[in-house]
Amino acid sequence: MLLAWSLYKKVYMQPDFSNRWQHIKESIHNPLLWLVLLLMLVNWALESRKWQLLAAPLEKISFPTAVKSVLAGCSITMLTPNRIGEYGGRILYMQEQNRLKAISHTILGSMSQLFVTLIMGSVGLFYFRFISNEGKMLNVLISPFLLNILLYISVLVSVGLLMLYLRAGFLVTLIHKAGVFKKFVKYIEHLGDFSRKQLLRILFLSILRYMVFILQYMLLLHVMQVTLNPVLCFWLLAIYYWLMAFTPTIGFTELPIRATASVQLLQVFSANILGIEVASFAIWLINLVLPAIGGSILILKLKIIKEND
Repeated sequence: MLLAWSLYKKVYMQPDFSNRWQHIKESIHNPLLWLVLLLMLVNWALESRKWQLLAAPLEKISFPTAVKSVLAGCSITMLTPNRIGEYGGRILYMQEQNRLKAISHTILGSMSQLFVTLIMGSVGLFYFRFISNEGKMLNVLISPFLLNILLYISVLVSVGLLMLYLRAGFLVTLIHKAGVFKKFVKYIEHLGDFSRKQLLRILFLSILRYMVFILQYMLLLHVMQVTLNPVLCFWLLAIYYWLMAFTPTIGFTELPIRATASVQLLQVFSANILGIEVASFAIWLINLVLPAIGGSILILKLKIIKEND
């Protein structure tokens, strides 16, 4: 609460607050804002296609069903810590005998997205530590020594995660040989059915989705007149998403955390705190809240259909 109040004071006390607020109200007519909304559809289309591929070893699902599954997962995840409810939403559209098995496939997809986030964040840390002339400005937030430690840890975790992701079949074999976990093998055995080509295809879709996230954020910052060099902005956002990957949150309560993290990181390079906060709110609203509302409607419709059967 204290941090939120501090941010509020920073925003309200800006000397050009009224002009910036007027610009924000006018931005609703900016074509770039509508492009961000269009990219939301691209984002969830990519995730739906990815879910199609992930579900394939269990059952073939159509693209519209994959979309419904993803949106349902988005709805439930807004009420759970770090979006773990995503699993419960997606399996609603699977055949009953495959629902528990589908959980491990959802985790595999999350691993691919997490790997992309971590490795891009690691590159961002490397960029500011060793390449960018602006890197020294981040010393007000973190010391070079600590930055080095975080960079090394992030790279190690990323490599470990990639090896685990690409060797999912080996993991099944390992668990099968460990007698104490043998009873769980039936729930993850289909992970061994993924070929290296399929796993790389899923990883490629995760990369595309990540780029959509970054582009949406960059466009919104531009709309809100947060002036940053595009290359600098890209790697700052890579670090931002890297930070959010390690931050414990719960759907509807994560907005203050997102806003705080974005302001703390971007205000080093831009004084437009109001624009930064509004961009953060818009990303949260467009990429999480709107899909969650759509998913809630789908779940309600599914419940009504089942009750009438």
